[in-house]
Amino acid sequence: MSQTDKRVTEEEALLLHASGRPGKLEITATKPLTTQRDLALAYSPGVAVPCLRIHEDPATAYDYTAKGNIVAVISNGTAVLGLGDLGALASKPVMEGKAVLFKRFADVDGIDLEVSTTDVDEFVNCVRFLGPSFGGINLEDIKAPDCFIIEERLRELLDIPVFHDDQHGTAIIAAAGLINALELTGRAMKDAKVVVNGAGAAGIACVELFKSLGLPHDNVILCDTKGVIWQGRTEGMNQWKSAHAVRTDARSLADAVKGADVFVGLSVKGAMTPEMVKSMAAKPIVFALANPDPEITPEEVKSVRADAIVATGRSDYPNQVNNVLGFPYIFRGALDVRATTINEAMKIAAAQALAGLAREDVPDEVDAAYAGRRLRYGPEYIIPVPFDPRLITRIPAAVAQAAMDSGVARKPIIDMTGYRHALRARLDPTADSLQLIFEKVRANPRRVVFAEGEEERSIRAALAFRAAGYGTPVLIGREDVVRERIAALGLPTDAPLEIHNARLSDANRRYTDYLYRRLQRRGFLERDCQRMVNQDRNTFASLMVAQGDADAMVTGLTRSFAPSYEEISRVFSPQPGGRVFGLSVVVTRHRTVFISDTTVNERPTPEELADIAIQTAAKARQMGHEPRVALLSFSNYGQPMRERAQHVRDAVAILDRRGVDFEYDGEMTADVALDHDLMRRLYPFARLSGPANVLIMPALHAANIGAKLLQKMAGGQVIGPLLIGLDKPAQIVSMGASVADIVNTAVLAAHDALQG
Repeated sequence: MSQTDKRVTEEEALLLHASGRPGKLEITATKPLTTQRDLALAYSPGVAVPCLRIHEDPATAYDYTAKGNIVAVISNGTAVLGLGDLGALASKPVMEGKAVLFKRFADVDGIDLEVSTTDVDEFVNCVRFLGPSFGGINLEDIKAPDCFIIEERLRELLDIPVFHDDQHGTAIIAAAGLINALELTGRAMKDAKVVVNGAGAAGIACVELFKSLGLPHDNVILCDTKGVIWQGRTEGMNQWKSAHAVRTDARSLADAVKGADVFVGLSVKGAMTPEMVKSMAAKPIVFALANPDPEITPEEVKSVRADAIVATGRSDYPNQVNNVLGFPYIFRGALDVRATTINEAMKIAAAQALAGLAREDVPDEVDAAYAGRRLRYGPEYIIPVPFDPRLITRIPAAVAQAAMDSGVARKPIIDMTGYRHALRARLDPTADSLQLIFEKVRANPRRVVFAEGEEERSIRAALAFRAAGYGTPVLIGREDVVRERIAALGLPTDAPLEIHNARLSDANRRYTDYLYRRLQRRGFLERDCQRMVNQDRNTFASLMVAQGDADAMVTGLTRSFAPSYEEISRVFSPQPGGRVFGLSVVVTRHRTVFISDTTVNERPTPEELADIAIQTAAKARQMGHEPRVALLSFSNYGQPMRERAQHVRDAVAILDRRGVDFEYDGEMTADVALDHDLMRRLYPFARLSGPANVLIMPALHAANIGAKLLQKMAGGQVIGPLLIGLDKPAQIVSMGASVADIVNTAVLAAHDALQG
């Protein structure tokens, strides 16, 4: 096995592929097939109707079949990874893997097809006649120059995107890295001197894309195993190499790299030496992309040129040029506008979008996915990493826009903002639930106080909140400390942030008087109130909101929920006639469930349970869900009837008397509440018209445990716990909250402020 990555053994790789159901793919139906009627609609006789419609108008195949989301991953196995000509069958694990990546990163359905021929005409005809089945064709692991001929002919014959990823995918990611490496070293594309070693599919594609980005023809030297490709050379030439021949006296790679700004290797281990790197220009850029072993290792480069920027194709070094950053998202954008091809404009758009993303602040969850390594734009982070969740919104949108602008889109996107939201929702189930709320806040920006203003995550969240247009973030802390931490994060030190030092605030006296009036009959002296205003950021932040100097607040990073809530509740009161409680929203790909009370009331009375049910139902509606409320217990309608189930039954009776305007029922167990078929079968008298989406728990411990179990076992995401029922908007995040969590919570607090 030529792969040198010690993290993966042969045994582990074989075990993964052979365990359970062999391979990496399965087909899942998207429509129900549980009844005879389902079968009649999905197959005979119902299937005849869309067949006839498609016969009348072939374009409707995109409406009535999965064609528009299926990409064929096709190979003949003549250039499998770095392993050579293994044949079609042996390439199947790679093609299955590619299909898995399509699904995981862009929700594109990939179907692997292995074509057992090395004859170009046979291959082209096979794919050509299968073309109507797919929305796009991803060619893979086909040797050069056959790959050039096959792609060119298929693009002429088919009206769907045909993309040889070994060529263009590598070129796009390398181009993104090059854009940023040139910027970091103070160079411009039009002035750079570039050497590309390797004149196969990827090497030639890189040269062509670099030129499309502004690199002059005479500024790039292409080399192959016989040396420099110069004008007049005849040995080992073909039409694709000849297009990039230049006038030069250099004949070897060593000659070519002298004084060069950039080396891009798509060749073999050892092709580049430390001596060659030493001969390059100041601040050299070295992309050693041979796999599994680069032309030269980053350690070897740094040993002779500490000022170099280095990228490889390997995941165990910084700046990995990984094609998964490109092909899933490029096809996503192309499919969504029903593009007839993937053209140069779309490739450039993808490269520029990737380069731009690398310059932005990286979310915490991305750092966590990379062993907590702090990723920050600079020499060791010039390309985004594969598990960055922002890729799904940035790259497809850029590609789709370029397709529309260049005239190859058959289904233009009218609302690009809505499209970006839809993209995020494909992989992030919380996105759909939050979209309308976020848009409403963006249209009505609020002032939100970030109480722990000196904390790194709080600062980054505040900057992200402002950048997204949600309003004005207000940080509580010492300005010099906040500015120092912004600088340490590598973020702009002149960022327009409002920072309040509690001790120095002009509002200090006013806040103290207000707090003393609230607390003087609860055992607090005036000096106690003054101390809290001066020293406790939660108190100061709460007072800003209470006194109308801000609209909402968020805290929780440095203290657990209980003490944070205690400090906030000294300033805020429950809403008139309402209860204060914690609401966790668990979101999976298939459902959203609201769970109360997960933080405040340890053992609610029947009256409190009824109030919590009413307020939770209202919040569910506010977030776009029609509530179906289940009041949970270990008992179903009195079986078994025990004392601890009685207070839940009593809460249902209270709701009966109040005549509420939402569906509710109980007492019932969680499995019955969430499985409507089971509910109808066992309890046909049950009132709910579908599975419950609001679960009112009988006690705090059950609510807290249940929410966290659902999150972990169902693979869901949790919004909250949200603090419901205070007279002013305030939210408490968990101490381990990510920057994204804090921003989401701040937006929800701002939305609460909009509600009155």
